[in-house]
Amino acid sequence: MSRIGKAPVVIPDKTKIEIAGNRLDISGPKGTLQWQFPADIAVTVDGKQVLVTRSSDQKKHRALHGLTRALIANMFEGVSVGFKRQLKIIGVGYRAEIKGKCMICYLGYSHPIVVQPPEGVKLEVEPKENVITITGVDKGLVGAMAAKIRSLRPPEPYKGKGVRYIGEHVTIKAGKTAA
Repeated sequence: MSRIGKAPVVIPDKTKIEIAGNRLDISGPKGTLQWQFPADIAVTVDGKQVLVTRSSDQKKHRALHGLTRALIANMFEGVSVGFKRQLKIIGVGYRAEIKGKCMICYLGYSHPIVVQPPEGVKLEVEPKENVITITGVDKGLVGAMAAKIRSLRPPEPYKGKGVRYIGEHVTIKAGKTAA
């Protein structure tokens, strides 16, 4: 039995769950999420907790068991608390600003880069510290948006300039020495 899959998911206060067939709708104070879970997995509500069970011990079903439970737990956390990722821009002249819902990044290229966030993701910029904050209820969307912004100018290994996650360690290489 999957250690993660057999653990029940506690339903937080002020959140609701509805199960119709293979469709799961979770709503809370931050927003709503819906997901179509696999047909071989059974999801049931028992009081203030959600239980996930599998139909057999096949390798595919064992893998889906823990995955389904983890995704449901992330959905509850997203609609009740939300998810947040932060990026830091490092480099002379590198900056970002918000115009409407879009973010405009100046990252050393000959042109500014316009980043349009998907529905349900909010971008904020602290111009003094060059920190971009990405918030939303869907953990996958928030992480994908952070990865997309980081890929615009990943940190380079010689001076460390670029966009990096807060807390990310970039190893600086030694450059050529003058002979």
